[in-house]
This record gives sequence, C-alpha cells and structure tokens, in this order.
Amino acid sequence: MATSSLPNGDTASPPDDKIIETQFLIVGAGPAGASLACFLAEYGLTGIVVVKAPGVAKEPRAHITNPGALECMRDIGLEGECLRNATPGNCMQHTRWCRTMAGEEWARIHSWGNQPDRRGEYDAMSPCKHVDLPQTLFEPILVTRAVNKGWKVRFDSAWVRYERDSPDGLITSTIEDMITGRTYRIRSKYLFGCDGGQSRVMKQLDIPLKRDPGQGLAINILVKADLSKLVTNRTGNLHWVFTPDIQYPLWGWSMLFRMVKAWDEWMLITIPHPSFDDFKIRPSDEEYLKRARQCLGDDSIDIEILDASKWYINEIVAERYSDGNILCFGDATHRHPPFNGLGSNTCVQDAYNLAWKIAFVEKGLADPKLLDSFSLERQPVGEGVIRRANQGLRDHIPVFEALGVLPLTLEERMKQHGELAAPTEAGKIRRKKLQDAIKYTEHEFGGVGQEMNYWYESDGIYTKDEKQPRPPLPKDYVLHYQITTYPGARCPHAWLNTRTPVEPISTQDLAGHGAFCLLTGPGGERWKDAVQNASEQLGIPINVYSIGWMQDWEDVYDDWARRREVEEDGCVLLRPDRVVCWRSMTMREDCDAHLLSVLEAVLGKR
Repeated sequence: MATSSLPNGDTASPPDDKIIETQFLIVGAGPAGASLACFLAEYGLTGIVVVKAPGVAKEPRAHITNPGALECMRDIGLEGECLRNATPGNCMQHTRWCRTMAGEEWARIHSWGNQPDRRGEYDAMSPCKHVDLPQTLFEPILVTRAVNKGWKVRFDSAWVRYERDSPDGLITSTIEDMITGRTYRIRSKYLFGCDGGQSRVMKQLDIPLKRDPGQGLAINILVKADLSKLVTNRTGNLHWVFTPDIQYPLWGWSMLFRMVKAWDEWMLITIPHPSFDDFKIRPSDEEYLKRARQCLGDDSIDIEILDASKWYINEIVAERYSDGNILCFGDATHRHPPFNGLGSNTCVQDAYNLAWKIAFVEKGLADPKLLDSFSLERQPVGEGVIRRANQGLRDHIPVFEALGVLPLTLEERMKQHGELAAPTEAGKIRRKKLQDAIKYTEHEFGGVGQEMNYWYESDGIYTKDEKQPRPPLPKDYVLHYQITTYPGARCPHAWLNTRTPVEPISTQDLAGHGAFCLLTGPGGERWKDAVQNASEQLGIPINVYSIGWMQDWEDVYDDWARRREVEEDGCVLLRPDRVVCWRSMTMREDCDAHLLSVLEAVLGKR
C-alpha cells in the first residue's frame, strides 16, 4: 500500500475518503482545550477534540488554581467538583526556604491568601479562594464534563496539518490515529489550536513569536513520600531546599518540594546552578534518589520515584492569537515558567473570553468581527503573564545571593552562608538583605493584582461615554488589585442577600450564565424596560437586577455601593464573561435607545 509523508518525517497510510464533518475542532485537551469545550457546551455547542497523548495529563504540571479561573468554573457549575478534588488553601499557608525538608528553616512567607494582613483584600477580590488543583486532577474534571455534554474526545489522535482553500472557508484537518497509523480528515468551521508549547497549529499558521532568552533547564521528579510528620510545623505547598554545606551535582543545585497531594505525593523541581549549561544531561533514578534524600534530610522516610522529566524555562508569547477562523491560545501562545501560578489559570480565562463570542456569532447574535476582539483582549494578558512569571524567577536571585548559596566552591558557600549567623556588620547587612528579598517574593505568592488587573481594550468594550480616562493602576499593580467598574475591567465582587437573609450571593453570580447582565439600583427602574426592549430587538439574553434598599438584592455590607462607581440610578453592563463593557453614571433620558446602541456596538453590529 502506498504511504504518505507526515511533517515529522514519519509515514502513514493514505487518508480515508470519507471526511468527518463538525462545526468545531479543538486540538488539545489540556486546561485550554478542555475548558473551551466545557464553556461552548453551556451554549449547546459541541464538536470534536483530538489529543495526541494517550490520555489526560500524567504529570501534575500546573497546580495553583486562582480565583479568576475558579470564577469561570463557578459560572458553569464546576467549582464544587474542583474544590472536592483540590487541596484547600490552608495547606498552602507558607512558602519556605530551608536546608532540608526535615531540618533547619531559614525563612518563610505567608502565601496564596493566607497573609494575615491582606485577608480583607482577598475577600474583597472574589467569592473564590486559591486552591491547589494539580493538572492530573483538573483535566479529568473538564474532559468528563465535555464528554457528558456531547463532545467527542479522541486520544492517541495527532493533528497533522490543515487546508483552508475551500470557497466557504471551511478547514480540513488531517488527523493521524496513533494506534493504527492511518490518517483521516475532519472538516470544521473553526479550528482551535490548544496543543501546547510545541503547537503544530501555531507552527503551520506561522504566527510570529516574541522570544526573550530562556532561563535554562529544570527537572521534575514526581515522587511518593509521606511527609505528613514533617509538615505539622511546616505547613505549605512550596519548600525551597538548598544544601550549601555539602558538595552536590550542579544539575541538582536547588530543589523545590512542591506538594501534589497532601502530604504523600510531591513534585521535586530541580533547578540547576545558573552556570550549568548541559541541557542534554540525563541523571539516573539512583542519582535523582540520592539528591532527593540529601534534600529531604530524613532517611527513615521512604521515597519512590514515579516519573522524571526535563523542561525549559521559556519566555515566549505569540504576537497574535488568531487567523480568521483558526484561533489559538493557552500554552500554544504563551510559554513561561510556573512562577506566580498563572499558567493553567490563564488558559481557562482565554477560553472563557472566547467561548461566548463564538456562541453569539454562531447563533447569529453578533457579527463575526466580534471574534477580532479575542486576540486584542487576551494577547496583552498573555504577554503580561510570561513577563511576570519569568520576573518571578528573577525575583528569587536576591534570596539566593543573601543565603550565600550561589558560589560554586564549598568553601565560599560556607563562608557566605555562615555570615548570616555572624554578630558583625557584614552579618547584619546580609540578614537585612535576606529579609528584604524574602519580603519581595510576595509579588509571586500574593500577586493578586497580576491575577486580576487585566483590562480589555477592543471594539467589544464601549468607552465613548466615559468623561475621564481609565484610572491608573495601583503603584504596585502586581501586588494589589484595583476594584473598578471602568469598562474593560472584570465585574467587582460584592456579597448580596435578600431582605430576609438566605444564602448570600455574589455580584459575580448574577452575571455570566451565557447572558449579558445589567446592574442598577433605586431609581433605575427604567433600565429594566430598556433591557427588555434591547433583548427583544437583538434577540440576545440579558439579565437585569436592581441592588440596594428594598431592591431585587440587598447590598448588605454596602460593598456594591462603594465599588460600583455609578449613581444609584446609573447602571453597569456586563458581558457574558463578566467583563464590564459599558456603564452609565446616572439615568439617561434616552436609556432605551442608547442601551440598544451600546449593545449593537459591543456585538459588532455597528
């Protein structure tokens, strides 16, 4: 039988003549692709997901799950399932720096919402809290939901290439069945490239990538080790270990103990010494185990190596995310280290931004040019994420310097590290440097501004009625979140209730659910009529609520009154992705006509 050549040089059987038809083809079932399938399914839209891997993630790569991503899961009723599988935030209490896991500790910092002096800021930010949900547990939740909602998910199926030359603009993708070696074709209206850091879709699209020099190699060692007796007084999911007083292999200069499951499964992330450049190094399991035991510091604890893999610390972002009806996101478009815990969270939020736009366009509720806003809105977020994640790694260098763990020679390391205990001026200076350096790492372990301060600017946001420019972000915008209803920002969270109290509800819960949402207050009754009129004329779902004294919802803490930035009879209009797309500071005489005009503009119909 004749064979055909694939891009990687392999061969496969000729494609079957029959072409499978689907509206949506997603390549990849990681947090990006699988969450997109889940979000589209909420609009009754289904298709096919193809995945080269034989199953869901076998390595717990991403794990920090932040409130922004959980808000998206909350919108489709998956937050509870995520929380049932996640390790709760109180197990993420600290990040530590130490000689060994069982031995002496040098420093610690409160992390991921456990900071005593910032709990109010976290509470004001979102109805959701940080949790630790490894990718090995998160992906099955998403894939199961997608399948149960009608999506067809095919593992061991490698996407090979696409052709987009038909008059109707449809895309024909060639897929290789990794089990049989045969190829087949899928014709779709949309192709979504969510196939990770080695994305074939992005490669064929040839979208330019912004690349900064990478920061070297890292090694993941997945182990079984019951450390429960150690964490009683060392509660945390991240533990930096250095052993300056012994000789060690340069590939094993530092080891970050990262909790996977409390407290018997861990990812040991080994960061080679900055001078190390042998990227082809392949230590044996015996070498891994020896180094792991040195860093653990307790020979009575059994360690079982489950897996080991290498990865590279990248700083790469695509210049754009889309090309017509081919749209890419997730690690295919932004590749970075895990610092700040932004990876899978950004993937989910990419998908959440895109899903409602695809649904509205496909249902004829919005003009196709609305899809142009996806790249305009999310690419700057991705670029900010890769910059921050890499800076998060660089922020640790002053810690390393202050600890005296950077010198290559044992003698110099012992000298510098020993200075921390010296009752001298040099010791005083070094201790102060360490205190300051540890304090600054809160930009990684408490960077809620980086997580939530994203701001969209596109034709999907209406700012023509704003009298003032967008307010400046906080001076330390990585650390602190700015609560605002200025168009382009996420909907502020505030707890609400009824006049006779029941289970509280967040303003976030009023929004979303596949519909636009307008929030007003006492004196804003005419907005409700305007919403009904706009909904009927445009055929789009719009929910409307009045918040305040004797209204649909009571502003029990007056938080909404402080955060809405409009008068009681004004309004805040939210897109289905809970982003403020327009607001009116007060009631307008032309409220019916103007609301209709705003919605037409946001939907690309003007």
